[in-house]
Amino acid sequence: MVMAALMWTARHGRLALVAGLLAGLALPGLAQVLRDWLAPMVALLLFLTALRIGARAATGSLAQARGALGASLVLQLGLPLAAAGVLAALGVLQTPLALALVLMLAAPPVAGVPSFTLMMGHDPAPGLRLLIVGTALLPLTVLPVLWVLPALGSAGGVLAAAGRLLLVIAGATAAGFALRRALPRLRTPRATEALDGLTALALAVIVIGLMSAVTPALADDPLRVLWWLCAAVVANLGLQLLAHMATGGRVVALSVAAGNRSIALFLVALPPEMMAPLLLFIGCYQLPMFLTPFVMKRLYGGRRATA
Repeated sequence: MVMAALMWTARHGRLALVAGLLAGLALPGLAQVLRDWLAPMVALLLFLTALRIGARAATGSLAQARGALGASLVLQLGLPLAAAGVLAALGVLQTPLALALVLMLAAPPVAGVPSFTLMMGHDPAPGLRLLIVGTALLPLTVLPVLWVLPALGSAGGVLAAAGRLLLVIAGATAAGFALRRALPRLRTPRATEALDGLTALALAVIVIGLMSAVTPALADDPLRVLWWLCAAVVANLGLQLLAHMATGGRVVALSVAAGNRSIALFLVALPPEMMAPLLLFIGCYQLPMFLTPFVMKRLYGGRRATA
């Protein structure tokens, strides 16, 4: 019965994401509780993703690893520095919106990128490679960005957060790879679909916690929320569209990763007075992020997704 329920969830995984978004808005108390559990839930999501894909598919060939390295440098170093240069020339680099956009561009892909890619019927392995490589490079790529954003404060705080994230990703993915190798039964089609269902449920629960800042802000100043939501939608989906056009749609995971970044990683290093607007941006950012499998599936095409 549990297996059947998970397989049903896998076939309707995108609806689970919408349910999570609605629950995050309608149940602010639950969202506040789940926010404290985001770190272990993200680790569980990474574990399930690694368990589903396997080490061989995730690591790929040497050429694929080089491709992930080059793409990560463009996404996490080239784009934020270019954006910072344009915003500085316009004289708006110190505004909260500019800070949020540059930080988003400097961040590695979110843990859900492989799952989002799979939901649209495409290979999730390139997304996992980008996640692993991008996080590993973050301590290096973030330094030039911090240099052009002196208002961020402690570079050591960001580097420490990047190191912790790298340890979580390495530990969770290694455990997933090891369990898949130890239990060949997990590679069957039924087990794979059940894992897809578990992944969809994990994503739905995670998004509830990430929406914790939105509902209180809606009650206080709905126009302010609308402004940040528009900025988040344009940044997320616009970057996906630009990456899709630039690559000719050859690697869907790269386009998904371009718009969906772990900006929350940087909150640990920000001065307290900058926390509130960025928390709201992060909350609004979840809407285009978790609707990506719905909104972008027609653009990306692909076979019928199971998760």
